[in-house]
Order: sequence, then structure tokens, then C-alpha cells
Amino acid sequence: MNPAAQIWVDADACPAAIKEVLFRAAEREQVSVTLVANQWLRTPPSKYVRAIQVPGGFDVADNEIVERVAADDLVVTQDIPLAAAVIAKGALAMHPRGELYTADTIAQRLGMRNFMDELRGAGIDTGGPAAFHPRDKQAFANQLDRWLTRRRQAKPRL
Repeated sequence: MNPAAQIWVDADACPAAIKEVLFRAAEREQVSVTLVANQWLRTPPSKYVRAIQVPGGFDVADNEIVERVAADDLVVTQDIPLAAAVIAKGALAMHPRGELYTADTIAQRLGMRNFMDELRGAGIDTGGPAAFHPRDKQAFANQLDRWLTRRRQAKPRL
């Protein structure tokens, strides 16, 4: 893992509780966290946290992340096509509920997403996602800690 790896956040739909976890981790681990959204975002005063506002439009924030992401970076997103694109570039992708997307699982997730889109297009009510719970925040924090530990271990010893 690249010790300079950073975190990118698809911030338009990212829960506030997850952003708070990321802000604390940025300070504690001195890791760069960049939120990308098509709206203005409030971020804490920190040299490790920044926000990029992109114009509105379909996939504009996603495209910005894909353009900037590097191998070993972590992208926090609920967007399955974005997760697939960053995995293809050698980065990691994680859902705000703590699920780590991998090269092995992303094809199945894309297939399920496309199937659900077809059902919705046919007028079938597929329901929405479950409410975000404290256990989701904890699952995310645990997965984030694993990534941060690998990043920390990759830093050269002085």
C-alpha cells in the first residue's frame, strides 16, 4: 500500500455521521480526506480535510473522483458504478455502511444494481435502503480502521 494514499468521499449522499468519522480519522492519522460534491460543503478547519465543489449534472462528482483517484486510495461511496471505476484504477471502494467493494464482488453488485434498475423501470416498487443505524457507523469505522492500519504499516520506518 502507498503510505501517501488518501481518502475520497462521494459526499452528496454520504451520511453526516460517516463524514464525522472521516474528519476525526483525518486528524488522528494525518490522512488527506477530500469530499467531492455538487453543492457547497462545510468542513472542519484542518489541513487534512478539503472539499471540492463540482458543477451539477449527472455523474460530475463521480467523474472528478475517478480522474483524481490513485492506486491504493480509498473512495467512500454508495454508487456501484463509481466503485467499479475506482477499483479498475487500483483504488479501494467502501460503502458508508462498511461494505468493502472488491474486484471479486463488484461484478455481482453491478449486476444486482442493473436488475433493480430494470424492475424500477418496469414500475415495480423495490423499496429504498434501510435506515442508517449506529451499527452501520460502527461497521464503517471498523473497516476504515483496517485500511488506516495497512496504510500506517506501509509508512517507511525512520
